[in-house]
Amino acid sequence: MRPTLAFLHPELVSAVLAEARRILAEVGVDVQGAALRSRVLDAGLRPDAACRRVLFPDAVVDRALACVPSSFWLHDRYGQPRAELGSGRTHFVPGSSGLRVVDHRTGVTRNALTADFRAYVRVAGDLPGIDYLATAFSTADVPAEIADAWRLFLVLTESRAPVVTGAFTEHGVPRMAAMLRLFRRDAADLAARPMAIFTVTPTGSFRYGDDSCQNLLDCAEAGIPIEIVPVTLMGLIAPVTPVGAAVFHAADALAGIVMAQLVRPGLPVLWGAAPAAFHMRLATSQMSAVEAMRVAVMSTELGRALGIPTQAYLAFSSSKLVDAQSGAETAMGAVLAALSGVDQVAGPGMLDELLAFSLPKLVLDAELCLQARHLVRDVIPMDDLPTTDLVRELLAEGQLLVADQTLAHWPAELHLPGPVIDRDTPEHWVTAGSLDTAARAALEVERRIAAWEPVDVPEPAVVAQLRCLVGEGLPAGVALPD
Repeated sequence: MRPTLAFLHPELVSAVLAEARRILAEVGVDVQGAALRSRVLDAGLRPDAACRRVLFPDAVVDRALACVPSSFWLHDRYGQPRAELGSGRTHFVPGSSGLRVVDHRTGVTRNALTADFRAYVRVAGDLPGIDYLATAFSTADVPAEIADAWRLFLVLTESRAPVVTGAFTEHGVPRMAAMLRLFRRDAADLAARPMAIFTVTPTGSFRYGDDSCQNLLDCAEAGIPIEIVPVTLMGLIAPVTPVGAAVFHAADALAGIVMAQLVRPGLPVLWGAAPAAFHMRLATSQMSAVEAMRVAVMSTELGRALGIPTQAYLAFSSSKLVDAQSGAETAMGAVLAALSGVDQVAGPGMLDELLAFSLPKLVLDAELCLQARHLVRDVIPMDDLPTTDLVRELLAEGQLLVADQTLAHWPAELHLPGPVIDRDTPEHWVTAGSLDTAARAALEVERRIAAWEPVDVPEPAVVAQLRCLVGEGLPAGVALPD
């Protein structure tokens, strides 16, 4: 039996989803993108009396939900299956919204550069506990017009892993889709063997802005999986109560998923969540607050009830450093995610409420994610019932260290963490330099960077085509970094 966690009774799950559907049917959503609005109205949605909002009749919602895949595979750069979302396994990926990095050598928080992103891909690419990559942060040494495509370029040329990404502008998806198609036979092959998930975020207050609408439409037409990730601000633009926040979140998520299915029935989607609690004294939005984590778990229950694979922002911290707070918030989020069965968790490596990325935190978080996943493995009897023979062996030998059962099962049953986690004796810890967690994590980053060797580098012609696609968005006289 697999340990599980649930905050909502089945009757309450049904009530929350019913209330979200009532909001969509009676109040509707402000779909600001003209092209998407036209498409979904043609597909059966209808405008309200003032023609300002789009209403979602139950029959159309039912038809769209019937098309959503209950699971789908992400593939690597060469088309090999890498991760099945909806299978019951929790996949941990780095957060994907950083604006700065915390330099692992100096501890200074600064703007990120291309060299920082390359270091990130090289550390994260084969990091146990991290299942695939995200375009984790933007680099300040390229113009904003191409920042989304540039970080995708760096992932595609430095790693073969799938990636969670997204476009920053209304017209960013087509260029990035063209980059992805260079690794498939054609557009149909990319849709059949997707290698990326794009994030689409409603703007709150039951509204999809121009950028989100166009990105959703472009991804759906290209067959690229999307995650609909409402940012539910409890106490500010969503109810402060968990059930009320869950209703608002569900309405936003359901609207995006229905619109995606109306554009392209069968498009793989993730029911995402990025709830935050508004801090009434500091006037800040805290996504790592325990109340926000609870709503993220509740969101997973709603998505699972609909048979839709889920996503949530968990396993990160609002702390500015790799410290006790960052470890506690990340560990709590990782355990909650694993227990509740979130299919894809975004957050490892992130500090300062997802604004800053830290490589030492990433290697620490990867260990915490491994432990969370180890915690929720199925609990099944092996050869330990009845225990009479083991009792006799213990009494005869004085220990079970070399017992047949120990030798057969300890590699799977005992999780041995890497060097970031301290399990040593006090004497050995002092001999090794009395390093704290942050220092050990920084050393592990340096070790991984030094040990990295390029593998599976794309053909030079493909790299040239990628650079050409990225460069099309450059202002005149500006060159790409090497």
